[in-house]
Amino acid sequence: MNRADVIPSLVLSGYALGRIAAQDAGNDAPAAQWRVLSLLEQAGARRVGELAHAARTTQPGMTRLLGALEREELVRRSPDPDDSRATVVDITSRGTAALASWRAEFRETLAPRFAALTDAEWSALTRAAEILAAHTATDRTGESR
Repeated sequence: MNRADVIPSLVLSGYALGRIAAQDAGNDAPAAQWRVLSLLEQAGARRVGELAHAARTTQPGMTRLLGALEREELVRRSPDPDDSRATVVDITSRGTAALASWRAEFRETLAPRFAALTDAEWSALTRAAEILAAHTATDRTGESR
């Protein structure tokens, strides 16, 4: 594979891996739900607009998703202490537990697909994951660092 094809291949493989894990686990929750909960877990409370920007969706779409997450008690909305016109969203302990359960479920579901990897292949995947994590980290506004 040439260098120009690596990044698109990683992106498409990541999407495919997520779909496979969801299908194999029978998890019908939208991927956006887990992305939002992950963002909140990593960066703490955020405004609705910041979450929408970080998740690459519209503010009305994010508001709808947050309504569903709030009904399930996975997130809580509260007034922004710095601007009473704005709303801040934070993950709840129930949301943190659901996210941990989802991650464990996907690890267990995908483990058989990777069982035959050699130590060298695991090292390569580990290093790739570290590089991707470093280059996809976001700050509190959703902008790349």
